[in-house]
Amino acid sequence: MRVGIFKSLRNRIDRLFGRGVIDEELFADLETALIQSDVGAGVAAKIMEEVRGRARREQLEAPNQIREAIQTAVAARLRAEESALATAPFGPTVYLFLGVNGAGKTTTIAKLAHHFKDQGKTVIVAAGDTFRAAAIEQLEIWAGRVGVGIVRGQPGGDPGAVIFDAITAAKARGIDYVLADTAGRQHTKENLMQELQKVVKVAEKALGRLPHEVLLVLDGNTGQNAIRQAEEFSKAAGVTGAVITKLDGTAKGGAVIGVSDQLGIPIKLIGIGERPADLVPFRAADFARDLVE
Repeated sequence: MRVGIFKSLRNRIDRLFGRGVIDEELFADLETALIQSDVGAGVAAKIMEEVRGRARREQLEAPNQIREAIQTAVAARLRAEESALATAPFGPTVYLFLGVNGAGKTTTIAKLAHHFKDQGKTVIVAAGDTFRAAAIEQLEIWAGRVGVGIVRGQPGGDPGAVIFDAITAAKARGIDYVLADTAGRQHTKENLMQELQKVVKVAEKALGRLPHEVLLVLDGNTGQNAIRQAEEFSKAAGVTGAVITKLDGTAKGGAVIGVSDQLGIPIKLIGIGERPADLVPFRAADFARDLVE
């Protein structure tokens, strides 16, 4: 799971270790490097406090030992027990996708639909972002490319009705998965967040239970703003997991750690490229290793 987000951080860590001295100055510089990669000052401080303590206890003196200590501390912040996507024991499995415009919701839905279809599962996508005609058209194009069904309404129509119809159709036709888009609303718009609450309730009514996953899609380039987005969406819709996209570029990406550590939201999937196969399960240990090696 080699991703581009930590390239600059890895290069800086290499230079710091190139001094050949393990001392307090090194630890301070490593903490600064984490903060500059959007880890967040509080989380970076906790990580390096653990590393310092372990270095003292175990008398760590080699760069590779310090690297491993950082990896362990980061993986712990990421809740190293992997959290797989929930699935229904019978009937359709329903995932709602939330996030601001441009985060990558539509492509994430398409990639996941492709993945499930490759597994021999049946899928319906629901074009629940009725506020933007382009969003409906984009999802329709992706559904055609992937070869899955789509339920859509008219632009400006009721998004809850689209999702209700998709779930009802899936139940009637024995479809395995419903992947539902929602409007790409800004987390600072209270009225739009209230509408999102209604969509979740409509999905619950159609399904007879809460959706199996409410997945917040976050752009890996957004830095600490991702924490704010995650806070607000969690309040409105009970987010069960996050999908971090665009980790193939130059994003700093450290906010991924804060989403998990500060908010307790497990990272379920990450996007590391444009191909359908580039949406992969999140592995905390791999992510932590890529941070420093």
